[in-house]
Amino acid sequence: MKIVIIAPEQIPVPPILGGSVEITILAIAKELSKWHSVSIISRAHPRYPKFSVIDGVRIYRVPTGSPAKYLTHVKKILKKRRFDVLQLDNRPEFVSSIKAMFPKATVSLYLHSLTFVNFPQTSRAETLAGLRKADLIITNSSSLESRLSARFPSVSKKIRVAWLGVDTSRFSPIQKTSHPRAFTLLFAGRLIPRKGVPVLLQAVKLVNKQVAQPVKVMIAGGSPTSKYAKQLQSLSRKFGVHAEFLGTIPHCHIHRIFRKADLFICPSQKHESFGLVNVEAMSSGLPVVASKNGGIKEVIQHGRSGLLIKQYKDPQAFADAICSLIMNKPLYLKMKQEARQIALEKFSWRATADRLKHIYESEKAMQQDEPQNEYHCTAADCHGTEQGAQPERMKKEPAIPQPFDIVRDWSPFDDDTQSITSTGVFQNFTDLCTENDDESDGSIDSAEATFDFFSDIGYQRLVDALIYG
Repeated sequence: MKIVIIAPEQIPVPPILGGSVEITILAIAKELSKWHSVSIISRAHPRYPKFSVIDGVRIYRVPTGSPAKYLTHVKKILKKRRFDVLQLDNRPEFVSSIKAMFPKATVSLYLHSLTFVNFPQTSRAETLAGLRKADLIITNSSSLESRLSARFPSVSKKIRVAWLGVDTSRFSPIQKTSHPRAFTLLFAGRLIPRKGVPVLLQAVKLVNKQVAQPVKVMIAGGSPTSKYAKQLQSLSRKFGVHAEFLGTIPHCHIHRIFRKADLFICPSQKHESFGLVNVEAMSSGLPVVASKNGGIKEVIQHGRSGLLIKQYKDPQAFADAICSLIMNKPLYLKMKQEARQIALEKFSWRATADRLKHIYESEKAMQQDEPQNEYHCTAADCHGTEQGAQPERMKKEPAIPQPFDIVRDWSPFDDDTQSITSTGVFQNFTDLCTENDDESDGSIDSAEATFDFFSDIGYQRLVDALIYG
């Protein structure tokens, strides 16, 4: 088959610094090119030529600007060529136009979140038109599939699930020196309120009171506003936390940061469709302590590759989990091994490409009326692929495996427990994590409803109170 993947107009492929969508596009394309002819259309960038070939993948780069301008240039490239499968990432408004150009081809919409099916990115009518025109809709987790189906039930039968992956050779463990040193926690991601860095810093303050070993935090990621990054630095000083703010690390170097850490922390305060950093941490041999929300629950196996925190607005819950791993070395070492093994078995880019290959080949076979069973991502057929299992379509949240007996189980906690901040400023740590940023998918679950009430102004006042109060 001839496959073309059309990237969004914002970040070039390969990404200069980072961009999970663009990282995913190139990684999948490289794997698919082992079986099929694969091209990518991406935005132009001064560092890159208009055309290049990377590991057998042809990359065409066109002028960007508004989505409409970018699409016009994309179509000029498409007009000169024939494709069997056209995959559009995160741009439902492109689907109708592309399908009109290639009525007999398979046009697939690969969604990495709900951001671009929501206002203000697009209208509901425009989104629905694109979803209906798409032959297939791919989501990166069952959690995202469930939310998309609930919002647009008429297209639910088109949706398939393909987990994301990781370069397991680059993100790999190294033998660390045995001399005494600080136990190092790592956070990697954008410094925006929804990512929960204030919860992490508060948790480390509590950990320092419970363990003798020095603990430090590495925070890798940039902030859209320098003010927020400075506030986090002030917060770490106020709490007496040894925190290193590394800024934005180019993705081509980020694996080196993972190798310096002992434990990865993902304290997300809102729905995460997948959470690519968690897979990168697991592949690097790091157990993950993460919020029990969204697609994170499909990645982290509670008690095996890490610990899931249901009460993820409360820093004490994170502190207890971190302490349990610091103080129980046999358990910690076992989780390190299991995290790496699960990443190898389930989350390689080869596994993701295998899944997409099967989806696209099955769809082409059905379009050609060949005798082929239709493939849907259901409980009966979404497990046990040769390179790695893919998720089943879940009607309800599956039971989380119980951790080892010596580890406290966090799952019974409810989401309304009060925080134990020594300042007494906040009645509930939800207040720390209120924001309205461009990643919000607009959907609300029981764990999120509380803090969606607050305004940006209210959030800012609360953070200021904690820092300066």
